[in-house]
Amino acid sequence: MTLITDALLSLVIPLYNEEDNVALLTQKIHDSLGGYNYQIIYIDDCSQDGTRAVVNQMQDNKVHLISLKKNYGQSLALAAGIDYAEGEYIITMDGDLQNDPADIPKMLAEVVNDEYDVVTGIRQKRKDSLIKKIPSKIANFMVRRSSKLDIKDNGCALKIFTREIAKELNLYGEMHRFITLLAHLEGARIKQVPVAHYARHAGKSKYGLERVFKVVADMMLLLFIRKYFQRPIHLFGILGVLFVILGILINMYLLIVKYGLGEEIGNRPLLIFGLMFILAGIQLFTIGIVMELLIRTYYESQSKRPYRVQKITVGGQVS
Repeated sequence: MTLITDALLSLVIPLYNEEDNVALLTQKIHDSLGGYNYQIIYIDDCSQDGTRAVVNQMQDNKVHLISLKKNYGQSLALAAGIDYAEGEYIITMDGDLQNDPADIPKMLAEVVNDEYDVVTGIRQKRKDSLIKKIPSKIANFMVRRSSKLDIKDNGCALKIFTREIAKELNLYGEMHRFITLLAHLEGARIKQVPVAHYARHAGKSKYGLERVFKVVADMMLLLFIRKYFQRPIHLFGILGVLFVILGILINMYLLIVKYGLGEEIGNRPLLIFGLMFILAGIQLFTIGIVMELLIRTYYESQSKRPYRVQKITVGGQVS
């Protein structure tokens, strides 16, 4: 295994209410990466506990703390850390001690020796509840079926990116769940390796079953961007034709009922609600896509970032 001593590694780790985990995580990173040149970038997503104070009290020159002004969510916290990162290789992981920093050297060897752009972990004997596993399985299934990208564990936060790929990722909303797919769309060569997984050391999980709906919504957006961004008529046109055909079939049925059976159709809910639900569904889906594209245009056209940093400290001192 090749040991990289010159290349800078940037560990990007979002934190939210992890005061009981962050000190031990830092020590585990130091123990695992002896001999490497690295920086630890913690992004505090406006924690409500003493997370910031614990990080600053370490007075560790390898530790950089990005304090966000409000809670933006994991995707934008990752985006802030990746933007700040200076390393040739950028490593993402969770701050709850469920990922093991000791897996980083073997993953890094895959990137360097085999020239992969992204190496992502597959959690072995996952120590999570069904509330976290169910949305993860749904997301993994949807990604495999829709993108033909055979990633077994999209939810594993432990990943290594080359700098070029990481800096090209535009994370909005809650797209961190599909960060491997985003890298794939940028042309990245991806390798999967088994990694350890542990039960949360302290604190509470921030995720529940509501993630299922977010996963579905984000997946629909990614599919639109991937397949129809430059040819939306192929999506909306085909849907329009299908709905028109459906409407014609419904009207033909109602005509048969009216003139063939002699029944009154003017007061049938099918006549009103069918059209109303179809139009409402098309409008809501279209408005969601348009708004998402407008947000991307607003930020990217003006070189703005969708988060605001309150301050940055290095070794406990304001940078």
